[in-house]
Amino acid sequence: MLYDRFGRPVTNLRISLTQDCNYSCFFCHREGQHFNAPLELTPAEIERLVRIASSLGIRKVKLTGGEPTVRRDILEIVRRIKPYLRDLSMTTNGSRLKELARPLAEAGLDRVNVSLHSLRPEVYKRITGADMLEAVLEGIEEAVKYLSPVKLNMTVMKGLNDGEIWEMIEFAAKTGAVLQLIELEAPREFTETRFFRKYFYPLKPVEEELEKRAVEVRERRMHRRKKYFVPTDYGTAEVEVVRAMHNTVFCANCTRLRVTSNGKFKTCLLRKHDLIDFVSAMRRGASDSELVDLFRRAVLMREPYWR
Repeated sequence: MLYDRFGRPVTNLRISLTQDCNYSCFFCHREGQHFNAPLELTPAEIERLVRIASSLGIRKVKLTGGEPTVRRDILEIVRRIKPYLRDLSMTTNGSRLKELARPLAEAGLDRVNVSLHSLRPEVYKRITGADMLEAVLEGIEEAVKYLSPVKLNMTVMKGLNDGEIWEMIEFAAKTGAVLQLIELEAPREFTETRFFRKYFYPLKPVEEELEKRAVEVRERRMHRRKKYFVPTDYGTAEVEVVRAMHNTVFCANCTRLRVTSNGKFKTCLLRKHDLIDFVSAMRRGASDSELVDLFRRAVLMREPYWR
């Protein structure tokens, strides 16, 4: 297993497959990839990367984008990398889940996170730029048949969807999904911008209310996130709270290494100068041991953003 200089193990990869997306969410952080990169990793390159990562003790992968399902070879990618992994998941906007949930599961996908920021069509369209809420809800209904768990990612934003939190908790219980409430995240230099001040909604008070209502509270190893089991009219909802901003505990327990869509290791979502190019080495014919060295270099560059 790989450890960084702060004693944190690296147990999972978050691989961005593309920057392309059929949505235009106005707050999207693009997985920290703030540059144009038309080049994308091929399925064979992704498989080799995951195979080497697996040999280093990394057995969990999350596929992200952009929107990963816009890649025509998404099923091939899932089929290629699943044999090396214990857990393979994906974050998606859900627009293609109705048609893809079963094929993805059959290819080897274990679970899925669906970005669902509102249950109100007009708010959903305002946030995402897409009039696709009905299709996404149908996709979630299909996903729960084949993938487990299905998690709903709700980035809570002041004045937009902060009034829907408890409605979303009820919806999660009704559909059998897990709800993740997520704070808007930004680097230090952006926290005083008009945009951040306008939309940032602190989740600490919500978490305190969840603790009061919960019949059970658990703690995840990664980020030490709390999971609350909250009774509703539709049964018990499982709610997880992701509060990264100024959260030293969150960063001290981060176990992931990121991979950009154009073949670079990235140590942190919020850092700008933390990239190590591995795909160029791959394409020059680098050996596995040379790629392992690049893995190790990237891991040693990791440091908690908030500390």
